[in-house]
This record gives sequence, C-alpha cells and structure tokens, in this order.
Amino acid sequence: MKFVVWPNEIDGRISRKYGRIVRKEVAVDGPTPLEIRDAAEILGMKVVEFYPDKLNPRLSGLDENLRTRGMMRIESPYPKGKSLRMIAEKIRELRARKRKSSRKRRKK
Repeated sequence: MKFVVWPNEIDGRISRKYGRIVRKEVAVDGPTPLEIRDAAEILGMKVVEFYPDKLNPRLSGLDENLRTRGMMRIESPYPKGKSLRMIAEKIRELRARKRKSSRKRRKK
C-alpha cells in the first residue's frame, strides 16, 4: 500500500480539523520529517518519495510555529492508520532512547 504522510497527521499539537489522524495519546509533539522517515525505515516501510520542504495546504490557517513542513510517500504492508500509529510509537521510543543516552553522557 502506498500513501502520503504529512507530519501534521501524527502531531499532538494539531487538532483533527487541521489533519491529525492518530489519537492524541499516540500522537507526538512536533515530529520532524527526518524522524518520520527514520521511524518508517526502521519499521520496514519503504520511503518512495521525500520532500522535506513541502507544506500541507490544510495548515495555511494555522499559526506559523505549529506548521511542520515535509511530505513523503510511503509504501507499507499496513493500512495508513496503523502505519501512522506505528511510526508515532517508534518516534516516541527513539526520542526516549536519545534522552537516555544524553543523560548518560552528562554523568561521565
């Protein structure tokens, strides 16, 4: 299955009116296109196209600091909703791992 993924679809700061698809509990605050790409690749999804500077037209009415640029076309064996949940959870896991490793470096 191929589909387009915009960062606002998994952004916890965005309302459903502006395109968030996943539940608020699953969503991630301010996901970057690179985080989404990395998470998708780790999960075995294929990023077919990647445009880090594109802006979702739905976000034109939003405050500038809530607009996250980026668009990618992903090929996944799962439907879009499930894929987005998996990507959001993986980003959360990667961020937690990154925080943990930065704490260890500070202690040394």
